[in-house]
Amino acid sequence: MTKEHGYTFVHPFDDEKVIAGQGTIGLEILEQEPHVDAVFVAIGGGGLASGVACAIKSMKPDCKVYGVQAAGAPSMYDSINKGEIIELKSVSTIADGIAVKKPGNLTFEMCKKYLDGVVTVTEDEIATAILTLMETQKTVAEGAGATSVAAAMFNKVPEVKGKNIVCVISGGNIDVSILSRVITKGLTKTGRITEIQTKVLDKPGQLINLLQLVSNAGANIINIDHHREVKKSDVNSCIVSMVLETKNVEHSNEICKTLQENGYEIFE
Repeated sequence: MTKEHGYTFVHPFDDEKVIAGQGTIGLEILEQEPHVDAVFVAIGGGGLASGVACAIKSMKPDCKVYGVQAAGAPSMYDSINKGEIIELKSVSTIADGIAVKKPGNLTFEMCKKYLDGVVTVTEDEIATAILTLMETQKTVAEGAGATSVAAAMFNKVPEVKGKNIVCVISGGNIDVSILSRVITKGLTKTGRITEIQTKVLDKPGQLINLLQLVSNAGANIINIDHHREVKKSDVNSCIVSMVLETKNVEHSNEICKTLQENGYEIFE
């Protein structure tokens, strides 16, 4: 709408007053955590990151501020790396709140000036961060809101590991219809759900032998499929696909190793 119609368009991120308003988050961070060493903040168009970085750098220049984008929508990441504003042809990410094809003119200049760097996180890493926030902090975050946590969890900036880090969790508007898929991705990424496919002889007792090994290894079977007529199987063998509940990545690897040591081939 225009002023002639009685309305004024306010840009969602490329506006000085919008940036200044979002910058108050940076002031709150310094007020509540004055000894902060680094801040991670999500970037879509760049308004939030511009405001937070400008405020923090103005008051505490030695504090590092890093922008975080989804790897499927890296418009600011690409723009800063190339030194000019880049418009993406398409974006694809569960972090729809920051799925922006092109950063703003003002936000690009401010992010380039005030940020210490921009990093990207994958969809699996975002999903893991969402799950971790739900489990440990009882906080429901949308994909965009969890990207900052994903960057810290997966050590995207090694030089600040172990230091006092603040992650700005910038939204909780997640669609419940995809929440279960996000949780499954997070559980898989952390090794708490493991999918294994292997081959067994098509003879009585072979399947129970396999399952006994899995049971002895401490895994819980969520789902199992037993197929005869598939391309990977020989005439006298079957393919068994299992979805297991495991403790972590190390536990998952131990189970695979145990099966291989007992003559089972693990398919990717």
